[in-house]
Amino acid sequence: MDNAQRRNRGLNLPASMSETSLQLKTLSSVSPVKLASPLKSMSPRTIANLSPSKSTSSCSDRFIPCRSSSRLHTFGLIEKASPVKEGCGGSDAYNRLLKTELFGTDFGSGDFGSGGVRGAGSPISPSKNMLRFKTEQHSSGPNSPFSPSILGQDSVGSGEAATPPKPPRKVPKTPHKVLDAPSLQDDFYLNLVDWSSQNVLAVGLGTCVYLWSASNSKVTKLCDLGPNDSVCSVQWTREGSYISVGTSLGQVQVWDGTQCKRLRTMSGHQTRAGVLAWSSRILSSGSRDRNILQHDLRVPSDYISKLIGHKSEVCGLKWSHDDRELASGGNDNQLLVWNQHSQQPILRLTEHTAAVKAITWSPHQNGLLASGGGTADRCIRFWNTTSGNQLNSVDTGSQVCNLAWSKNVNEIVSTHGYSQNQIMVWKYPTMSKVATLTGHGLRVLYLAMSPDGQTIVTGAGDETLRFWNVFPSVKTPAQVKDTGLWSLGRTQIR
Repeated sequence: MDNAQRRNRGLNLPASMSETSLQLKTLSSVSPVKLASPLKSMSPRTIANLSPSKSTSSCSDRFIPCRSSSRLHTFGLIEKASPVKEGCGGSDAYNRLLKTELFGTDFGSGDFGSGGVRGAGSPISPSKNMLRFKTEQHSSGPNSPFSPSILGQDSVGSGEAATPPKPPRKVPKTPHKVLDAPSLQDDFYLNLVDWSSQNVLAVGLGTCVYLWSASNSKVTKLCDLGPNDSVCSVQWTREGSYISVGTSLGQVQVWDGTQCKRLRTMSGHQTRAGVLAWSSRILSSGSRDRNILQHDLRVPSDYISKLIGHKSEVCGLKWSHDDRELASGGNDNQLLVWNQHSQQPILRLTEHTAAVKAITWSPHQNGLLASGGGTADRCIRFWNTTSGNQLNSVDTGSQVCNLAWSKNVNEIVSTHGYSQNQIMVWKYPTMSKVATLTGHGLRVLYLAMSPDGQTIVTGAGDETLRFWNVFPSVKTPAQVKDTGLWSLGRTQIR
């Protein structure tokens, strides 16, 4: 059939399509309808049959997502309940059923509020913000996939609140008292500050030793060594009645701190005695002559034994709390551990790469020792002296000058030199920083702790002593409050 014949029959077909390919099927199941409203009288089943019966694929005019994978729990569907008209089926059971039909089974068990229908059951939004998107909270929300239980908060009491995290302890960033200490030497190898158990601070300034009472701020001059000598170290006995003084001439003197009277002078060192340490009965002294002397005041001789092990000046010395072990550090980068009977070190620890002056024993665990290295090392290292193993090492970023372990809490304070001159408080064993304190203009070479364990005093070559509240009391771990004894002004130690 040519194009002219097609036009005569009213058909306008493409050239590639023949008239025989057009077939019209009669719908036998559809009754005649009025053209004015062709769909009004049809049932939904009849309308569905209008599509070809033998079609291999079905088409839809909209996309219905799978609710189980749509993360609908991130939407706050119900916030507030809407008022319900009387007699409109506002029961909880009906509301839950309606919510299930509308939103799927994921929300069937939720509370739909006190009104979910209007009039004869037409659904309404229970809140203006029904589809407000909520940010997922990993630790909260009953339907969160990150909840500890797949049931969310349903498995716990609804009134039970999560325990809030404990806020970090606040440490004052400024000293509450500053003392001028003229002639306080800027020498890493000396130990010129110590605080007694009777609350008296001893400070070596030039050729003199001064005592400062923390209870009444009274200053007493203990001794003057004369123009040919100088103070290199001071150390109180544990009872706080007597104090030992190491001199640049190598002598070790013992004084009565109450009467300011010298009791003994002991020789034996060839040069300065820069570090002292008391046990219950023995006084140990370390010197630039590389030796450690053990002094016993109950015998007339100057010393009862000599410990030889370091190859350079001894600058760190601490007895353990049970008097069984003595730790010594030297400028030879070695940390040695001696027992109370042996003449040879039982441990020789050589991991430090600089001088070891900072040494402290844990008051909470026997055999736990901490040491700090100088400028080329900058590390605080922890040791088990029973096994000889290194437990941990922390790079502080600065020269470690002193270490002190708190007896009230399991924390450590360290003082530093090059290059930040800071004071740091650490929590053990995590070694997380509790506080970093600054204020000294030069290396913080000296450190001592108050008898109650709450306050530390630091000294530096800037000729100042600064008092800091860094540790809580034994009873209450709250911030230590200043008392009237601590004025904010600056006074002189002499």
